[in-house]
Amino acid sequence: MPATPGHAAPAPAGSAATDATLVTEAERSGFLRTGRYAEVIALCDAFAARHPDAVRCIDFGTTPEGRPMKALVASRSGALTPEAARARGLPVLLVQGGIHAGEVDGKDAGFLALREVLGGEAAPGALEDVVLVFVPVFNADGHERFGRWNRPNQRGPEEMGWRTTAQNYNLNRDYVKADAPEMQAMLGLVEAWDPIAYVDLHATNGAQFEHDISVQIEPLHSGDPALAQAGRALRDALLADLEAKGSLPLPFYPSFETHDDPSSGIVDGVAPPRFSHGYFALRNRFGILVETHSWKEYPVRVRVTRNLVVGMLEQTARHGRDWLRAAADADARAAALGGRDVPLDWVATDRVRTVDFRGYAWTRTPSDVSGALATRYDENTPQIWKMPLRDEVVPGRSVDAPAGGYLVPAAHAASVSRSLDLHGIGYRRLDTPLPDAALEVFRASAWRPSATSTEGHQRLEVDGAWAPETRTLGAGALFVPIAQPRARLAMAVLEPQAPDSMLAWGAFNNAFERKEYMEAYVAEDVALDMLRDPEVRAAFDRRLAEDPEFAASPAARLEWFHRRHSSWDERLGLYPVFRTATVPR
Repeated sequence: MPATPGHAAPAPAGSAATDATLVTEAERSGFLRTGRYAEVIALCDAFAARHPDAVRCIDFGTTPEGRPMKALVASRSGALTPEAARARGLPVLLVQGGIHAGEVDGKDAGFLALREVLGGEAAPGALEDVVLVFVPVFNADGHERFGRWNRPNQRGPEEMGWRTTAQNYNLNRDYVKADAPEMQAMLGLVEAWDPIAYVDLHATNGAQFEHDISVQIEPLHSGDPALAQAGRALRDALLADLEAKGSLPLPFYPSFETHDDPSSGIVDGVAPPRFSHGYFALRNRFGILVETHSWKEYPVRVRVTRNLVVGMLEQTARHGRDWLRAAADADARAAALGGRDVPLDWVATDRVRTVDFRGYAWTRTPSDVSGALATRYDENTPQIWKMPLRDEVVPGRSVDAPAGGYLVPAAHAASVSRSLDLHGIGYRRLDTPLPDAALEVFRASAWRPSATSTEGHQRLEVDGAWAPETRTLGAGALFVPIAQPRARLAMAVLEPQAPDSMLAWGAFNNAFERKEYMEAYVAEDVALDMLRDPEVRAAFDRRLAEDPEFAASPAARLEWFHRRHSSWDERLGLYPVFRTATVPR
Protein backbone atom coordinates (compact mmCIF):
# COMPACT_ATOMS: atom_id res chain seq x y z
CA MET A 1 0.00 0.00 0.00
CA PRO A 2 1.30 3.49 -0.68
CA ALA A 3 2.40 5.71 2.16
CA THR A 4 0.28 8.67 3.13
CA PRO A 5 1.85 12.00 2.08
CA GLY A 6 4.18 13.30 4.77
CA HIS A 7 5.17 9.83 5.94
CA ALA A 8 7.99 7.57 4.89
CA ALA A 9 7.12 3.90 4.61
CA PRO A 10 9.33 1.50 6.61
CA ALA A 11 12.50 0.36 4.93
CA PRO A 12 12.00 -2.80 2.85
CA ALA A 13 13.18 -6.13 4.14
CA GLY A 14 16.74 -6.97 3.22
CA SER A 15 18.07 -3.41 3.34
CA ALA A 16 21.65 -2.79 4.35
CA ALA A 17 23.04 -5.42 6.71
CA THR A 18 19.60 -6.65 7.82
CA ASP A 19 19.71 -10.11 9.36
CA ALA A 20 16.97 -12.05 7.53
CA THR A 21 16.09 -13.98 10.69
CA LEU A 22 15.03 -10.72 12.33
CA VAL A 23 12.70 -9.60 9.53
CA THR A 24 8.94 -9.84 10.01
CA GLU A 25 6.34 -11.20 7.61
CA ALA A 26 4.98 -7.65 7.49
CA GLU A 27 8.23 -6.36 6.00
CA ARG A 28 8.65 -9.28 3.61
CA SER A 29 5.13 -8.77 2.27
CA GLY A 30 5.46 -5.02 1.85
CA PHE A 31 3.15 -4.61 4.86
CA LEU A 32 0.27 -6.41 3.21
CA ARG A 33 0.30 -9.14 5.87
CA THR A 34 1.31 -9.71 9.45
CA GLY A 35 2.78 -12.93 10.83
CA ARG A 36 1.05 -15.49 13.03
CA TYR A 37 1.99 -15.98 16.67
CA ALA A 38 4.57 -18.61 15.76
CA GLU A 39 6.57 -15.76 14.27
CA VAL A 40 6.63 -13.98 17.65
CA ILE A 41 8.09 -17.10 19.25
CA ALA A 42 10.67 -17.49 16.47
CA LEU A 43 11.67 -13.82 16.48
CA CYS A 44 12.01 -13.78 20.25
CA ASP A 45 14.53 -16.62 20.02
CA ALA A 46 16.23 -15.14 16.95
CA PHE A 47 16.85 -11.74 18.58
CA ALA A 48 18.32 -13.45 21.64
CA ALA A 49 20.56 -15.62 19.44
CA ARG A 50 21.70 -12.70 17.27
CA HIS A 51 22.40 -10.41 20.28
CA PRO A 52 23.28 -12.73 23.19
CA ASP A 53 24.94 -9.91 25.11
CA ALA A 54 21.95 -7.59 24.85
CA VAL A 55 18.70 -9.60 24.53
CA ARG A 56 16.93 -12.26 26.56
CA CYS A 57 13.77 -14.05 25.37
CA ILE A 58 11.57 -14.89 28.37
CA ASP A 59 8.22 -16.53 29.05
CA PHE A 60 6.11 -14.73 31.65
CA GLY A 61 2.91 -16.76 31.49
CA THR A 62 0.77 -19.21 29.56
CA THR A 63 -2.55 -18.37 27.92
CA PRO A 64 -5.74 -20.40 28.50
CA GLU A 65 -5.16 -22.08 25.12
CA GLY A 66 -1.63 -23.04 26.13
CA ARG A 67 0.46 -20.46 24.26
CA PRO A 68 3.62 -19.08 25.88
CA MET A 69 3.47 -15.36 26.66
CA LYS A 70 6.71 -13.92 25.30
CA ALA A 71 8.73 -10.86 26.22
CA LEU A 72 12.10 -9.64 24.94
CA VAL A 73 14.39 -7.97 27.45
CA ALA A 74 16.92 -5.72 25.73
CA SER A 75 19.75 -3.62 27.14
CA ARG A 76 23.42 -3.01 26.44
CA SER A 77 24.01 -2.18 30.11
CA GLY A 78 24.52 -5.81 31.09
CA ALA A 79 21.39 -5.65 33.26
CA LEU A 80 19.00 -8.23 31.80
CA THR A 81 17.22 -9.26 35.00
CA PRO A 82 14.98 -7.22 37.32
CA GLU A 83 17.50 -7.57 40.12
CA ALA A 84 20.35 -6.30 37.96
CA ALA A 85 18.28 -3.36 36.70
CA ARG A 86 17.41 -2.35 40.27
CA ALA A 87 21.01 -2.77 41.45
CA ARG A 88 22.22 -0.49 38.64
CA GLY A 89 19.43 2.05 39.17
CA LEU A 90 18.38 1.71 35.53
CA PRO A 91 14.96 2.81 34.27
CA VAL A 92 12.85 0.01 32.82
CA LEU A 93 10.58 0.77 29.86
CA LEU A 94 7.84 -1.78 29.15
CA VAL A 95 6.35 -1.60 25.63
CA GLN A 96 3.32 -3.75 24.98
CA GLY A 97 1.66 -4.62 21.69
CA GLY A 98 -1.43 -6.60 20.84
CA ILE A 99 -3.57 -6.16 23.94
CA HIS A 100 -6.31 -5.90 21.31
CA ALA A 101 -4.85 -8.41 18.90
CA GLY A 102 -6.55 -7.03 15.81
CA GLU A 103 -4.71 -3.75 16.45
CA VAL A 104 -1.45 -5.36 15.49
CA ASP A 105 0.66 -2.28 14.70
CA GLY A 106 2.68 -2.51 17.92
CA LYS A 107 3.97 -6.00 17.24
CA ASP A 108 5.48 -5.27 13.83
CA ALA A 109 6.61 -1.75 14.78
CA GLY A 110 8.22 -2.97 17.98
CA PHE A 111 10.25 -5.64 16.23
CA LEU A 112 11.33 -3.11 13.60
CA ALA A 113 12.31 -0.55 16.24
CA LEU A 114 14.19 -3.12 18.30
CA ARG A 115 16.18 -4.34 15.30
CA GLU A 116 17.12 -0.80 14.32
CA VAL A 117 18.08 0.20 17.86
CA LEU A 118 20.20 -2.91 18.36
CA GLY A 119 21.81 -2.30 14.97
CA GLY A 120 22.67 1.31 15.82
CA GLU A 121 20.37 2.76 13.13
CA ALA A 122 18.04 4.40 15.68
CA ALA A 123 18.36 5.84 19.19
CA PRO A 124 22.13 5.29 19.32
CA GLY A 125 23.35 4.51 22.82
CA ALA A 126 19.85 4.43 24.34
CA LEU A 127 20.11 0.81 25.42
CA GLU A 128 23.20 1.65 27.44
CA ASP A 129 20.97 3.54 29.89
CA VAL A 130 17.63 1.74 29.60
CA VAL A 131 16.25 -1.76 30.00
CA LEU A 132 13.52 -2.37 27.43
CA VAL A 133 10.92 -5.07 28.09
CA PHE A 134 8.99 -5.63 24.86
CA VAL A 135 5.82 -7.75 24.81
CA PRO A 136 4.97 -8.12 21.11
CA VAL A 137 1.51 -9.64 21.66
CA PHE A 138 -0.18 -9.52 25.04
CA ASN A 139 -3.36 -11.25 23.82
CA ALA A 140 -1.78 -14.27 22.13
CA ASP A 141 -4.95 -16.39 21.93
CA GLY A 142 -6.89 -13.50 20.41
CA HIS A 143 -4.04 -13.00 17.94
CA GLU A 144 -4.63 -16.49 16.56
CA ARG A 145 -8.33 -15.90 15.95
CA PHE A 146 -7.21 -14.71 12.55
CA GLY A 147 -9.55 -13.28 9.93
CA ARG A 148 -9.89 -10.73 7.14
CA TRP A 149 -12.74 -8.71 8.66
CA ASN A 150 -11.83 -8.76 12.34
CA ARG A 151 -11.25 -5.01 12.10
CA PRO A 152 -13.73 -3.76 9.45
CA ASN A 153 -12.82 -0.10 10.05
CA GLN A 154 -9.06 -0.62 9.73
CA ARG A 155 -6.86 -0.48 6.62
CA GLY A 156 -4.59 -3.48 6.69
CA PRO A 157 -3.07 -5.87 7.16
CA GLU A 158 -4.99 -8.40 5.09
CA GLU A 159 -5.73 -10.56 8.13
CA MET A 160 -5.37 -9.90 11.83
CA GLY A 161 -6.36 -11.23 15.23
CA TRP A 162 -9.36 -10.58 17.45
CA ARG A 163 -10.01 -7.90 20.06
CA THR A 164 -10.65 -10.15 23.05
CA THR A 165 -9.06 -13.24 24.57
CA ALA A 166 -10.16 -16.84 24.06
CA GLN A 167 -12.25 -16.39 27.22
CA ASN A 168 -13.72 -13.19 25.70
CA TYR A 169 -12.05 -10.83 28.14
CA ASN A 170 -11.13 -7.36 26.95
CA LEU A 171 -7.71 -7.07 28.57
CA ASN A 172 -7.80 -3.29 28.47
CA ARG A 173 -10.71 -3.39 30.90
CA ASP A 174 -8.98 -5.81 33.26
CA TYR A 175 -6.07 -4.04 34.92
CA VAL A 176 -7.72 -3.70 38.33
CA LYS A 177 -10.11 -6.66 38.48
CA ALA A 178 -7.50 -8.92 36.80
CA ASP A 179 -9.85 -11.77 35.88
CA ALA A 180 -7.90 -12.99 32.86
CA PRO A 181 -4.93 -15.34 33.30
CA GLU A 182 -3.09 -13.15 30.79
CA MET A 183 -3.60 -10.07 32.98
CA GLN A 184 -2.47 -11.92 36.08
CA ALA A 185 0.70 -12.88 34.20
CA MET A 186 1.22 -9.29 33.05
CA LEU A 187 0.82 -7.95 36.57
CA GLY A 188 3.43 -10.47 37.66
CA LEU A 189 5.79 -9.19 34.96
CA VAL A 190 5.12 -5.60 36.06
CA GLU A 191 5.67 -6.47 39.71
CA ALA A 192 9.00 -8.11 38.86
CA TRP A 193 10.37 -5.31 36.67
CA ASP A 194 8.56 -2.24 38.10
CA PRO A 195 8.76 -0.27 34.83
CA ILE A 196 8.93 3.48 35.22
CA ALA A 197 6.82 3.73 32.05
CA TYR A 198 4.37 1.34 30.42
CA VAL A 199 3.53 1.99 26.76
CA ASP A 200 0.32 0.39 25.47
CA LEU A 201 0.16 0.32 21.64
CA HIS A 202 -3.25 0.41 19.91
CA ALA A 203 -5.03 1.49 16.74
CA THR A 204 -8.22 3.55 17.08
CA ASN A 205 -11.76 2.98 16.06
CA GLY A 206 -13.79 5.99 15.01
CA ALA A 207 -14.04 8.72 12.42
CA GLN A 208 -11.93 9.52 9.38
CA PHE A 209 -9.48 12.43 9.60
CA GLU A 210 -5.87 13.33 8.82
CA HIS A 211 -4.31 12.95 12.28
CA ASP A 212 -2.35 9.71 12.46
CA ILE A 213 -1.58 9.12 16.15
CA SER A 214 -2.68 10.19 19.61
CA VAL A 215 -0.63 9.99 22.80
CA GLN A 216 -2.14 10.17 26.28
CA ILE A 217 -0.13 9.99 29.48
CA GLU A 218 -1.02 9.76 33.14
CA PRO A 219 -0.07 11.09 35.60
CA LEU A 220 -0.73 14.32 33.74
CA HIS A 221 -4.20 15.41 34.83
CA SER A 222 -4.32 12.93 37.71
CA GLY A 223 -2.10 11.33 40.32
CA ASP A 224 0.89 12.79 42.10
CA PRO A 225 1.16 16.50 41.11
CA ALA A 226 4.95 16.59 40.76
CA LEU A 227 4.98 13.39 38.73
CA ALA A 228 2.19 14.85 36.59
CA GLN A 229 4.48 17.74 35.65
CA ALA A 230 7.03 15.24 34.38
CA GLY A 231 4.23 13.44 32.54
CA ARG A 232 3.24 16.61 30.72
CA ALA A 233 6.85 17.29 29.73
CA LEU A 234 7.18 13.73 28.41
CA ARG A 235 3.92 13.97 26.47
CA ASP A 236 4.95 17.26 24.88
CA ALA A 237 8.40 15.91 23.95
CA LEU A 238 6.91 12.82 22.30
CA LEU A 239 4.41 14.89 20.33
CA ALA A 240 7.15 17.28 19.16
CA ASP A 241 9.33 14.37 18.08
CA LEU A 242 6.47 12.74 16.16
CA GLU A 243 5.59 16.04 14.49
CA ALA A 244 9.22 16.51 13.45
CA LYS A 245 9.06 13.11 11.76
CA GLY A 246 6.01 14.11 9.69
CA SER A 247 3.14 13.00 11.91
CA LEU A 248 0.04 14.91 12.91
CA PRO A 249 -0.16 13.84 16.56
CA LEU A 250 -2.94 14.54 19.05
CA PRO A 251 -2.71 14.85 22.86
CA PHE A 252 -6.21 13.42 23.42
CA TYR A 253 -8.20 10.42 22.23
CA PRO A 254 -10.08 11.45 19.05
CA SER A 255 -13.54 10.22 20.03
CA PHE A 256 -16.52 12.55 19.63
CA GLU A 257 -18.79 13.40 22.55
CA THR A 258 -21.73 12.26 20.43
CA HIS A 259 -20.66 9.16 18.57
CA ASP A 260 -20.30 9.70 14.82
CA ASP A 261 -21.00 13.45 15.01
CA PRO A 262 -17.86 15.59 14.53
CA SER A 263 -19.73 18.78 15.41
CA SER A 264 -20.24 17.55 18.98
CA GLY A 265 -16.55 17.96 19.72
CA ILE A 266 -14.19 16.05 21.99
CA VAL A 267 -14.06 15.67 25.76
CA ASP A 268 -10.69 14.86 27.31
CA GLY A 269 -10.40 13.06 30.61
CA VAL A 270 -8.65 10.50 32.78
CA ALA A 271 -9.36 6.85 32.11
CA PRO A 272 -10.42 4.75 35.11
CA PRO A 273 -7.83 2.17 36.16
CA ARG A 274 -9.43 -0.70 34.28
CA PHE A 275 -7.43 0.87 31.42
CA SER A 276 -3.64 0.71 31.26
CA HIS A 277 -2.86 4.41 31.42
CA GLY A 278 -5.36 4.98 34.21
CA TYR A 279 -3.90 2.10 36.19
CA PHE A 280 -0.21 2.97 36.17
CA ALA A 281 -0.79 6.48 37.48
CA LEU A 282 -2.04 4.85 40.69
CA ARG A 283 1.31 3.04 40.99
CA ASN A 284 3.15 6.39 40.60
CA ARG A 285 4.48 5.29 37.22
CA PHE A 286 3.76 6.58 33.71
CA GLY A 287 1.01 4.89 31.74
CA ILE A 288 1.07 5.83 28.05
CA LEU A 289 -1.77 5.05 25.67
CA VAL A 290 -0.76 5.22 22.00
CA GLU A 291 -3.42 5.06 19.29
CA THR A 292 -2.55 5.13 15.62
CA HIS A 293 -5.41 6.01 13.31
CA SER A 294 -6.98 2.85 11.93
CA TRP A 295 -7.82 4.44 8.56
CA LYS A 296 -4.17 5.07 7.75
CA GLU A 297 -2.57 2.37 5.62
CA TYR A 298 -0.73 -0.32 7.54
CA PRO A 299 2.83 0.66 6.52
CA VAL A 300 2.14 4.20 7.70
CA ARG A 301 0.76 3.02 11.02
CA VAL A 302 3.77 0.76 11.57
CA ARG A 303 6.22 3.57 10.78
CA VAL A 304 4.45 6.04 13.07
CA THR A 305 4.34 3.48 15.90
CA ARG A 306 8.01 2.65 15.31
CA ASN A 307 8.80 6.37 15.63
CA LEU A 308 6.91 6.52 18.92
CA VAL A 309 8.76 3.51 20.34
CA VAL A 310 12.15 4.92 19.32
CA GLY A 311 11.22 8.34 20.69
CA MET A 312 10.13 6.79 23.97
CA LEU A 313 13.44 4.93 24.23
CA GLU A 314 15.33 8.17 23.64
CA GLN A 315 13.29 10.04 26.23
CA THR A 316 13.77 7.24 28.77
CA ALA A 317 17.54 7.19 28.17
CA ARG A 318 17.66 10.97 28.60
CA HIS A 319 15.31 11.40 31.55
CA GLY A 320 14.70 7.94 33.01
CA ARG A 321 16.91 8.34 36.08
CA ASP A 322 15.19 11.66 36.84
CA TRP A 323 11.83 9.91 36.52
CA LEU A 324 12.98 7.22 38.95
CA ARG A 325 13.82 9.88 41.52
CA ALA A 326 10.52 11.63 40.92
CA ALA A 327 8.65 8.33 41.27
CA ALA A 328 10.46 7.54 44.54
CA ASP A 329 9.43 10.95 45.86
CA ALA A 330 5.85 10.29 44.69
CA ASP A 331 5.91 6.93 46.50
CA ALA A 332 6.93 8.70 49.71
CA ARG A 333 4.16 11.28 49.30
CA ALA A 334 1.62 8.53 48.63
CA ALA A 335 2.60 6.85 51.89
CA ALA A 336 1.65 10.08 53.68
CA LEU A 337 -1.87 10.42 52.17
CA GLY A 338 -3.67 9.27 55.33
CA GLY A 339 -6.38 11.77 56.26
CA ARG A 340 -5.98 13.77 53.05
CA ASP A 341 -8.47 14.35 50.27
CA VAL A 342 -7.84 11.94 47.38
CA PRO A 343 -9.76 11.97 44.06
CA LEU A 344 -11.35 8.68 43.01
CA ASP A 345 -12.13 9.86 39.48
CA TRP A 346 -11.72 12.86 37.21
CA VAL A 347 -14.08 14.82 34.96
CA ALA A 348 -13.87 17.51 32.30
CA THR A 349 -15.43 20.85 33.17
CA ASP A 350 -17.89 22.65 30.91
CA ARG A 351 -15.18 25.05 29.71
CA VAL A 352 -14.91 24.76 25.92
CA ARG A 353 -12.14 25.96 23.68
CA THR A 354 -11.90 25.66 19.91
CA VAL A 355 -8.98 23.89 18.25
CA ASP A 356 -8.04 23.32 14.64
CA PHE A 357 -8.58 19.65 13.79
CA ARG A 358 -7.36 18.17 10.50
CA GLY A 359 -10.45 16.41 9.19
CA TYR A 360 -12.22 15.85 5.88
CA ALA A 361 -15.39 17.24 4.41
CA TRP A 362 -18.33 15.34 5.85
CA THR A 363 -22.09 15.10 5.66
CA ARG A 364 -24.65 13.80 8.10
CA THR A 365 -27.86 12.81 6.38
CA PRO A 366 -30.74 10.36 6.94
CA SER A 367 -29.95 6.78 5.99
CA ASP A 368 -32.32 4.59 3.99
CA VAL A 369 -30.69 1.57 5.64
CA SER A 370 -30.75 2.35 9.35
CA GLY A 371 -33.26 5.18 9.41
CA ALA A 372 -30.79 7.21 11.51
CA LEU A 373 -28.46 10.04 10.58
CA ALA A 374 -25.38 8.58 8.88
CA THR A 375 -22.00 10.33 8.68
CA ARG A 376 -19.96 10.10 5.48
CA TYR A 377 -16.45 11.44 4.95
CA ASP A 378 -14.80 12.61 1.72
CA GLU A 379 -11.08 11.79 2.00
CA ASN A 380 -10.42 13.69 -1.22
CA THR A 381 -11.36 16.95 0.50
CA PRO A 382 -9.21 17.80 3.52
CA GLN A 383 -10.82 20.31 5.83
CA ILE A 384 -9.90 22.14 9.00
CA TRP A 385 -12.59 21.54 11.58
CA LYS A 386 -13.09 24.16 14.28
CA MET A 387 -13.41 21.50 16.96
CA PRO A 388 -14.99 22.19 20.35
CA LEU A 389 -12.67 20.70 22.97
CA ARG A 390 -13.28 20.32 26.68
CA ASP A 391 -9.89 19.56 28.17
CA GLU A 392 -9.96 21.22 31.58
CA VAL A 393 -9.88 18.12 33.78
CA VAL A 394 -10.58 18.30 37.52
CA PRO A 395 -11.24 15.81 40.32
CA GLY A 396 -14.72 14.30 40.33
CA ARG A 397 -15.62 12.29 43.43
CA SER A 398 -13.07 12.61 46.23
CA VAL A 399 -12.78 11.07 49.69
CA ASP A 400 -10.50 11.54 52.65
CA ALA A 401 -8.06 8.65 52.83
CA PRO A 402 -8.34 6.70 56.09
CA ALA A 403 -5.83 7.85 58.65
CA GLY A 404 -4.74 4.32 59.45
CA GLY A 405 -5.98 2.04 56.70
CA TYR A 406 -8.59 -0.58 55.86
CA LEU A 407 -9.75 -3.63 57.79
CA VAL A 408 -11.15 -6.64 55.93
CA PRO A 409 -13.09 -9.17 58.07
CA ALA A 410 -11.80 -12.74 57.98
CA ALA A 411 -14.82 -13.90 55.96
CA HIS A 412 -13.63 -11.81 53.01
CA ALA A 413 -9.88 -12.03 53.57
CA ALA A 414 -9.26 -14.69 50.92
CA SER A 415 -10.93 -12.85 48.03
CA VAL A 416 -9.53 -9.44 48.97
CA SER A 417 -6.00 -10.73 49.56
CA ARG A 418 -5.98 -12.23 46.05
CA SER A 419 -6.51 -8.76 44.59
CA LEU A 420 -4.01 -7.13 46.94
CA ASP A 421 -1.37 -9.73 46.06
CA LEU A 422 -1.86 -9.24 42.32
CA HIS A 423 -1.27 -5.50 42.66
CA GLY A 424 1.55 -5.64 45.17
CA ILE A 425 -0.50 -3.78 47.80
CA GLY A 426 0.86 -4.36 51.28
CA TYR A 427 -1.24 -5.87 54.08
CA ARG A 428 -0.95 -8.14 57.11
CA ARG A 429 -3.22 -10.62 58.86
CA LEU A 430 -4.31 -10.00 62.43
CA ASP A 431 -3.60 -12.94 64.72
CA THR A 432 -5.91 -11.75 67.47
CA PRO A 433 -9.45 -10.33 67.49
CA LEU A 434 -10.22 -6.62 67.62
CA PRO A 435 -13.05 -6.33 70.16
CA ASP A 436 -15.24 -3.22 70.16
CA ALA A 437 -13.01 -1.38 67.72
CA ALA A 438 -13.81 2.22 66.85
CA LEU A 439 -14.06 2.10 63.04
CA GLU A 440 -15.65 3.78 60.07
CA VAL A 441 -18.24 1.76 58.17
CA PHE A 442 -19.95 2.40 54.85
CA ARG A 443 -23.69 1.68 54.91
CA ALA A 444 -25.30 2.10 51.51
CA SER A 445 -28.47 4.17 51.44
CA ALA A 446 -29.21 2.89 47.92
CA TRP A 447 -27.67 0.45 45.50
CA ARG A 448 -28.15 -0.14 41.80
CA PRO A 449 -26.99 -3.40 40.20
CA SER A 450 -26.38 -3.15 36.46
CA ALA A 451 -29.10 -4.57 34.22
CA THR A 452 -26.60 -6.43 32.06
CA SER A 453 -23.24 -8.02 32.68
CA THR A 454 -19.92 -6.36 31.86
CA GLU A 455 -16.86 -8.54 31.45
CA GLY A 456 -18.82 -11.33 33.13
CA HIS A 457 -19.69 -9.18 36.17
CA GLN A 458 -22.86 -7.54 37.39
CA ARG A 459 -21.49 -4.14 38.33
CA LEU A 460 -22.91 -2.23 41.29
CA GLU A 461 -23.27 1.45 42.13
CA VAL A 462 -23.92 2.55 45.69
CA ASP A 463 -24.91 5.72 47.49
CA GLY A 464 -23.84 6.23 51.07
CA ALA A 465 -21.07 7.55 53.28
CA TRP A 466 -18.52 6.48 55.85
CA ALA A 467 -19.63 6.94 59.47
CA PRO A 468 -18.22 6.04 62.90
CA GLU A 469 -19.31 2.74 64.39
CA THR A 470 -18.06 0.21 66.91
CA ARG A 471 -17.57 -3.32 65.65
CA THR A 472 -15.70 -6.47 66.63
CA LEU A 473 -13.42 -8.23 64.14
CA GLY A 474 -12.24 -11.76 64.63
CA ALA A 475 -8.75 -13.11 64.18
CA GLY A 476 -7.73 -13.55 60.55
CA ALA A 477 -8.87 -10.10 59.45
CA LEU A 478 -6.61 -8.14 57.09
CA PHE A 479 -5.13 -4.75 57.83
CA VAL A 480 -4.22 -2.72 54.72
CA PRO A 481 -2.16 0.30 55.79
CA ILE A 482 -2.62 3.56 53.98
CA ALA A 483 1.04 4.35 54.72
CA GLN A 484 2.47 2.62 51.66
CA PRO A 485 3.61 3.70 48.18
CA ARG A 486 0.53 2.17 46.55
CA ALA A 487 -1.96 4.00 48.74
CA ARG A 488 -3.82 5.36 45.70
CA LEU A 489 -4.08 1.88 44.23
CA ALA A 490 -5.31 0.48 47.56
CA MET A 491 -8.03 3.14 47.58
CA ALA A 492 -8.96 2.32 43.97
CA VAL A 493 -9.49 -1.31 45.00
CA LEU A 494 -11.15 -0.80 48.39
CA GLU A 495 -13.07 2.49 48.32
CA PRO A 496 -16.65 1.40 47.55
CA GLN A 497 -17.41 4.32 45.23
CA ALA A 498 -14.18 4.14 43.23
CA PRO A 499 -15.03 3.36 39.58
CA ASP A 500 -13.13 0.05 39.44
CA SER A 501 -13.25 -1.04 43.07
CA MET A 502 -13.98 -4.61 44.04
CA LEU A 503 -17.45 -3.45 45.05
CA ALA A 504 -18.05 -1.72 41.71
CA TRP A 505 -17.16 -4.95 39.89
CA GLY A 506 -19.70 -6.92 41.94
CA ALA A 507 -17.35 -8.71 44.34
CA PHE A 508 -19.60 -7.91 47.32
CA ASN A 509 -23.05 -8.09 45.75
CA ASN A 510 -24.14 -10.61 48.37
CA ALA A 511 -23.94 -7.85 50.98
CA PHE A 512 -26.69 -6.00 49.11
CA GLU A 513 -29.11 -8.91 48.72
CA ARG A 514 -31.86 -9.39 51.30
CA LYS A 515 -31.89 -13.00 52.49
CA GLU A 516 -34.32 -13.04 55.47
CA TYR A 517 -37.94 -11.89 55.69
CA MET A 518 -40.75 -11.42 58.18
CA GLU A 519 -44.11 -12.86 57.17
CA ALA A 520 -46.85 -10.25 56.82
CA TYR A 521 -49.05 -11.75 59.54
CA VAL A 522 -46.08 -11.66 61.94
CA ALA A 523 -45.22 -8.11 60.94
CA GLU A 524 -48.80 -7.00 61.65
CA ASP A 525 -48.53 -8.17 65.26
CA VAL A 526 -45.03 -6.69 65.61
CA ALA A 527 -46.29 -3.36 64.30
CA LEU A 528 -49.23 -3.22 66.69
CA ASP A 529 -46.91 -3.93 69.58
CA MET A 530 -44.40 -1.28 68.49
CA LEU A 531 -47.14 1.34 68.01
CA ARG A 532 -47.73 1.32 71.77
CA ASP A 533 -44.58 3.46 71.94
CA PRO A 534 -45.70 7.10 71.47
CA GLU A 535 -42.47 8.04 69.66
CA VAL A 536 -42.90 5.19 67.18
CA ARG A 537 -46.59 6.15 66.66
CA ALA A 538 -45.62 9.78 66.00
CA ALA A 539 -42.87 8.83 63.54
CA PHE A 540 -45.17 6.43 61.67
CA ASP A 541 -47.99 8.97 61.42
CA ARG A 542 -45.54 11.60 60.21
CA ARG A 543 -44.25 9.27 57.46
CA LEU A 544 -47.82 8.47 56.37
CA ALA A 545 -48.60 12.17 56.07
CA GLU A 546 -45.41 13.16 54.27
CA ASP A 547 -45.03 10.26 51.82
CA PRO A 548 -48.18 9.31 49.85
CA GLU A 549 -46.32 6.54 47.98
CA PHE A 550 -45.32 4.99 51.30
CA ALA A 551 -48.84 5.36 52.66
CA ALA A 552 -50.27 3.54 49.63
CA SER A 553 -47.91 0.53 49.93
CA PRO A 554 -48.81 -2.16 52.49
CA ALA A 555 -45.42 -3.84 52.02
CA ALA A 556 -43.50 -0.60 52.62
CA ARG A 557 -45.54 0.13 55.73
CA LEU A 558 -44.81 -3.30 57.22
CA GLU A 559 -41.13 -3.06 56.29
CA TRP A 560 -40.95 0.24 58.15
CA PHE A 561 -41.62 -1.69 61.35
CA HIS A 562 -39.45 -4.65 60.39
CA ARG A 563 -36.46 -2.33 59.98
CA ARG A 564 -36.92 -1.21 63.59
CA HIS A 565 -37.21 -4.77 64.89
CA SER A 566 -34.26 -6.75 66.26
CA SER A 567 -34.78 -9.40 63.54
CA TRP A 568 -33.81 -6.97 60.78
CA ASP A 569 -30.49 -7.88 59.11
CA GLU A 570 -28.21 -5.06 60.24
CA ARG A 571 -25.62 -6.20 57.69
CA LEU A 572 -27.85 -5.56 54.68
CA GLY A 573 -26.18 -2.77 52.73
CA LEU A 574 -23.12 -2.83 54.98
CA TYR A 575 -19.95 -2.79 52.91
CA PRO A 576 -17.79 -5.57 54.41
CA VAL A 577 -14.57 -3.55 54.43
CA PHE A 578 -13.99 -1.01 57.20
CA ARG A 579 -11.66 1.93 57.79
CA THR A 580 -9.57 2.65 60.84
CA ALA A 581 -7.84 5.78 62.05
CA THR A 582 -5.27 3.78 63.98
CA VAL A 583 -2.84 0.99 63.18
CA PRO A 584 -3.91 -2.21 64.97
CA ARG A 585 -1.30 -4.11 66.91
